[in-house]
Amino acid sequence: MDTRGPGHDELCRLIVEQMPEAVIFSDRQGLVRLWNRGAETMFGYAADEALGQSLDLIVPERFRARHWEGYQRVMATGVTSYGQRLLAVPAMRKDGQRISIEFSIALLKDEAGAVTGAAAVVRDVTARWQAERELRQRVAAREASGGRPAAT
Repeated sequence: MDTRGPGHDELCRLIVEQMPEAVIFSDRQGLVRLWNRGAETMFGYAADEALGQSLDLIVPERFRARHWEGYQRVMATGVTSYGQRLLAVPAMRKDGQRISIEFSIALLKDEAGAVTGAAAVVRDVTARWQAERELRQRVAAREASGGRPAAT
């Protein structure tokens, strides 16, 4: 009897599925091939709505040209400067609400070394970003008033 718990493949599946962050995999063409529960919660699309769809689901329209230029370059070269650091960008929910996200990516490659797609772990940082913006605005207002507290 095996008392070690789930096997490696099952353990990986469970981790991805139950992760509160969004875990997304898109293929070379930018089509969604993996969309976990965290992605469903964050972006508002059920997995069956997102799977097979373009990443345009979550990339705001005004950023799509820049996104696809970079995505295609990374898929062609297999090189990304974001492999070891977080990328912060705006994203869009199904209901049209814009959110701020941070994510890290891993390029997945086949046995020959060709990129097959990109896996991303995504966190919604909208609340933190808004708090930081409000703090910057308060600091700027205080500096503009010569450091005096604002009148009430």
